[in-house]
Amino acid sequence: MITFLSGGTGTPKLLQGARKVLDDPEISVIVNTGEDIRYQGGHISPDVDTVTYLFAGILNTTTWWGIAGDTFTTHGIIREYLPDAFISIGDLDRAFQIIRADLLEKGLTLTEVTREICRHLGISANIVPMSNDRWTTLVRTAAGDMHFQEYWVRHRGNIPLTAVIHDPIPCPPAAPGALDAIRRAETVIIGPSNPVTSILPILSCSGIREELQGKKVIAVSPFIGDQPVSGPAGQLMEVMGYQADSSGVMKMYEGIVDLFIQDTRDPVHVPGAARYDTLMKTPEIAGNLMRAILSHT
Repeated sequence: MITFLSGGTGTPKLLQGARKVLDDPEISVIVNTGEDIRYQGGHISPDVDTVTYLFAGILNTTTWWGIAGDTFTTHGIIREYLPDAFISIGDLDRAFQIIRADLLEKGLTLTEVTREICRHLGISANIVPMSNDRWTTLVRTAAGDMHFQEYWVRHRGNIPLTAVIHDPIPCPPAAPGALDAIRRAETVIIGPSNPVTSILPILSCSGIREELQGKKVIAVSPFIGDQPVSGPAGQLMEVMGYQADSSGVMKMYEGIVDLFIQDTRDPVHVPGAARYDTLMKTPEIAGNLMRAILSHT
């Protein structure tokens, strides 16, 4: 069993490669839920959805969110009456969000809901949320605190930040399934997702770091130079007090990682790091990267 820590873009690309060399039942994915949001009657769990849709074979791999070929009829009508609606949601995608909200209101845990959706979609990989408790990622701006989704989707990340914070303050307990996925893993791979908003929330769940001790942990940097491959990781790293490059990522993961992987083109030197092509422009490149990673296990 190989267990991944995943956000919603970088790591799913690596998972696409993993599926070329591993059978789905051999893969577990612990997914960030810090960006979850209740919205227009549904419960959006964006990173969980991306990973779920990937394994179901329905992910829109052009945008790396939503369902391929989805329609936006409902969203269009909503925008006529609610022009401030800032998240574009496809009709099929929205159905799963409504199902999730309904099952959560009936008392199911997020783990149970995720398992039920995976069962419905015929997924044999083990996909588990980091926690069953809410732990929301917020950003602090001059205009006040706002949900990460509002910062990234509504404002496109184009507003200055002074802090990244979480609500509620206490770190949540890790979901039992997440802890079990680490215990059963031969190797844990921290994928090239945003270190601040995707990976750090997972690592912050109580029990995760303890379970990682004694495990072979491999991390893939999402940076090439001072630029993340995608997303707002650079600004967020700096706000957190880390260098916005691979050395900062390694510093954030200090004490956890046994092997750190950088891109062959990365000018930043991280002592002891292995170097491969991490710019996964095609599933074939992702498969090659996954084979290289597994050679170290």
